[in-house]
Amino acid sequence: MKFHKTNAAALCIASLFIALISPASAKITAAEADRLGKDLTPVGADPSGNKEGTIPPWTGGLTKAPPGWNRNNGYADPFADEKSLFTITAQNAEQYKSNLTPGLLALLKKHPNFRMPIYPSHRTAAFSKEVTDASKAQATQVELNGFGVSNLGDSNIPFPIPKNGLEAIWNHLMRYTGGGTDGYGNSFPVRANGEYYKIGVHATRIYDRNMDQHIPNRLYSAMIYFTDPAELKGEIFLVHEPIDQVAEIRSAWIYNAGQRRVRRAPDLGYDNINDGSEGMYVTDQVDGYNGAPDRYDWSLLGKKEIYIPYNDYRMGDKKLKYSDILTKGSVNPEYMRYELHRVWVVEGKLKAGFSHIYGRRTFYLDEDSWTVVLEDAYTGRGDLWRVSLHGMCQYYDVPGPGYRFGIIHDLDSGSYYAGGLDNELKTVGQFNVKGKVGDFKAEALRRLGTN
Repeated sequence: MKFHKTNAAALCIASLFIALISPASAKITAAEADRLGKDLTPVGADPSGNKEGTIPPWTGGLTKAPPGWNRNNGYADPFADEKSLFTITAQNAEQYKSNLTPGLLALLKKHPNFRMPIYPSHRTAAFSKEVTDASKAQATQVELNGFGVSNLGDSNIPFPIPKNGLEAIWNHLMRYTGGGTDGYGNSFPVRANGEYYKIGVHATRIYDRNMDQHIPNRLYSAMIYFTDPAELKGEIFLVHEPIDQVAEIRSAWIYNAGQRRVRRAPDLGYDNINDGSEGMYVTDQVDGYNGAPDRYDWSLLGKKEIYIPYNDYRMGDKKLKYSDILTKGSVNPEYMRYELHRVWVVEGKLKAGFSHIYGRRTFYLDEDSWTVVLEDAYTGRGDLWRVSLHGMCQYYDVPGPGYRFGIIHDLDSGSYYAGGLDNELKTVGQFNVKGKVGDFKAEALRRLGTN
């Protein structure tokens, strides 16, 4: 098993890297902004249900924990007593084809044990009034200017009424993820024969507004410590993520435990192949999608009703063992939950003269949170290659939605990569963490590595 230590930071930092780039567009009008919280939800979604009643209205989301909840035991499932309505399999997939993506259909066809238990839909996504008020207040000021952003302010939803695909992608890149986070997690490359190994990480990510000092053009700073396997243990990464990555590219450093030295890590971006993931995904697939989107032409294809992994609290059950979850071909479907939701469909086509291993990509963004929940990634020849599923849940104490796990399937090899699991860990991730700028400098990385 070979690891490239410069690339290893992207292995299992589920939901860590976010970056912002985009071309020019017009600001929304005051009349458009006034719709937020009225005929649109505070983040710009359609608050009504569908005509069949299979998607309910949005009524404020989930902002209270279940009775008796103890945070130290992980996030309790508020829908634990619900039974699945039906299950989609390869045998009945044609019946539900209109609500499935090409990637989901391919997985149903590829793996005999891949199936989709469908549950009642709950629109649990919600943010604090502080977050939505700040975004609404700034909505008429934010605009894309070339590949930078102007007048972002404190907005986490820069384009609540997107006019093009890139604005929608920006909403994913800028979405609120808790202000500052700190926690441990495990990820697993699972080979086609069912064999797997563990990658462990302790990651801290603090957004600029949660720092003791403001850094111009800084989105967040992150520190990543590897805890497993032995080949990576002791390696530490430091990342400075800018808002405008044309004016200032992403900066990264690595402390190499074997050499006991700090050096720059310049290749954390785009289609950098992450060794240790067994080549199943690239850097800009971390966190659903991250980094400068300047290599693609983006199209907003509208909304669709799709079965997506949602309210997946059960996958985080602390009583589960990794061996319960990680099965051959796909994670154990017994612990998965899919619901019918409206998603924005955004397509990226590789620009002429630019390079990337994916010639085309289709992203599906949950309308209530602007989070990428599914991705279909195609080769330059147009063949469907990799399918990503990002299971969401509402962290009701934050409040805010976020990833419970991420799974990337390689259709060619039959392998998959499962990230963001913490079932066998005693710790629970922390949100709204505060930080000090001095703790996220290269000098601090050197001190930490030599302690």
